[in-house]
Amino acid sequence: MNSTRTRAIVLRRTNYGEADRILQLLTPAGKRSVMAKGVRREKSRLAGGIELFAICDVVIGEGKGDLGILTSARLIQFYSHIMQDYDRMQFAYTTIKLITKASEMVDEPEWYDILAESLMALDAHSIPLELVQTWFYLHYAGLLGHELNLDRDLTDAKLSAEQKYRYDEIEQGFRQVTNGEIGSEHIKLLRLIATRPLKTLAQIGGVESIIGDCLMIARQHAAV
Repeated sequence: MNSTRTRAIVLRRTNYGEADRILQLLTPAGKRSVMAKGVRREKSRLAGGIELFAICDVVIGEGKGDLGILTSARLIQFYSHIMQDYDRMQFAYTTIKLITKASEMVDEPEWYDILAESLMALDAHSIPLELVQTWFYLHYAGLLGHELNLDRDLTDAKLSAEQKYRYDEIEQGFRQVTNGEIGSEHIKLLRLIATRPLKTLAQIGGVESIIGDCLMIARQHAAV
């Protein structure tokens, strides 16, 4: 039987029959559905290798149709600290839910990278939750082909450090207004978040006063 070895993140687990479970996995090559036979039995060798909020090393054999057979599974990295904070845990579920749905519309290998990096950052409580959320929403929207324009406003004028802006949720871009809440520091931070990994962003200080505004923009732009 031909088999494939890959890293995977569990998106969904569905009980099947008396002891089996159907898993939806996200891999660097895309989504895979597999049958984990006997995984719900007490002495199953597969059970400990398919946890939620984890990077798993799995071997998938051929099954019927598109449903593969999980023949081996072990944990590479289990992000257990996520479950110690309710808000982080809830957002981890949110990322999984959004990526599960989005990957059905846009099948891109980068979904795995976005989810893996988000889980890593959620596990590290030293990285502010609002920073992780802003990063996720910007990259989520970008992969759906809806990247936030951080160079020009809605009139196609270059964003200026001397001007104030407001995010227009309907037109989905920045509009120059006299009493706008968004200034050069917001734009600078959003540009960094859109182009840097979370580990690098975690080293940036002094963003507490503006990260909330940036998160609101990112979430509105992602339309979630």
